[in-house]
Amino acid sequence: MRFPFYIAKRYLFSKKSHNAINVISGVSVCGVALATLALVCTLSVFNGFQDLVTTMFTAFDPELKITSVNGKVFDAQDPRIQSLREMPEVELVSESLEDNAMVQYKDRQAMVVIKGVEDNFHQLTAIDSILYGRGDFILHDEVVSYAIPGIELVSVLGTGIRFLDPLEVYAPKRGTKINVANPSSSFNSDYLHSSGLVFAVNQQKYDASYILTSLDFARELFQYQTEVSSIELKLKEGSNIYKVQAKIAQSLGKDFQVLNRYEQQAETYRIMEVEKLISYLFLTFILLIACFNVIGSISMLIIDKRADVVTLRNLGADDGVITKIFLLEGCLISFMGALAGIVLGVVLCLIQQEFGLISLGSGDSAGAFVVDAYPVSVHLADVILVLLTVLIISFLSVLYPVRYLSRRLLEKHA
Repeated sequence: MRFPFYIAKRYLFSKKSHNAINVISGVSVCGVALATLALVCTLSVFNGFQDLVTTMFTAFDPELKITSVNGKVFDAQDPRIQSLREMPEVELVSESLEDNAMVQYKDRQAMVVIKGVEDNFHQLTAIDSILYGRGDFILHDEVVSYAIPGIELVSVLGTGIRFLDPLEVYAPKRGTKINVANPSSSFNSDYLHSSGLVFAVNQQKYDASYILTSLDFARELFQYQTEVSSIELKLKEGSNIYKVQAKIAQSLGKDFQVLNRYEQQAETYRIMEVEKLISYLFLTFILLIACFNVIGSISMLIIDKRADVVTLRNLGADDGVITKIFLLEGCLISFMGALAGIVLGVVLCLIQQEFGLISLGSGDSAGAFVVDAYPVSVHLADVILVLLTVLIISFLSVLYPVRYLSRRLLEKHA
């Protein structure tokens, strides 16, 4: 292998008898480099958006969330649940109850999700980072309960951040049918007052539907005693989330499921992964087209080196060695293009990450985006994937043409 590689390397950098071959070889390298650069940049942009979405959910979702497999709610007094408070890896345990309800403010109505949480919810997540308005994180006092709605829901109801009149909240009574003659008797109702705060996760699922309030209010509205819809956990710093997740799942048994942040938003991340995969496949197809330039370059090189082939055969090189020379030549061209594309792609991504040269919008439209510039995040795994993709595709694309042309050339000079 060392001899064919040495000859292939000499052919790559030596001057050919026809200048057009040098030009085509350079074009081949540039074509592979541009396709590789596009792959690196595109995958890094998807990583950037995924990291951005992750930071948004981190402020609202707990590190670990325990829900029931068999029903909507479960008893928080279950000994298995209570034992979580004694685990050395668990720093904070918070109960949560959420269900659908209807909210009315003056003449406007909306279907919402009432999420009742304990007073320690602001310690469980980074909720403070997405709160807007003037006020403290307060869910209830001795007299009334308070609401912290999503920012889009505030717009739908027309309440403003600090509303004077309370929100009227309605939920159907459990275990009863709707009384057609007197529908209002089939609903529980209560009032939520303004806390002076709203939250903005920048995800419509939350911002347009959710209202945070006290756990006691939610239990009274939905007619529960000690039931919850989830137990949310914050782990101590340095704890391995996946190991603790597996440990808790084994302790609780098959009646409960333990979800990390990615699993809590599985649909969102699955969509992003599918989009990333489609982009990868599309750009790989473009890379395949770019490799046809390599085939043209190798074809002309084989024709140009006919005299060298005769010399090599006279020196004892067999057909396999000669074929390997031209095959390695094609791989070297692709490798140079891949290396150049990866270096340029990583540099461009780092420049974008540092300076944000490519913006998402301009003027008034920029305010509609969460960030001003395209977010990027270079992952080593993606760089390795791109390099392997380029090398495999280039090898497969030149394998048959090189064998065919080499065989024809060798037969002609046999």
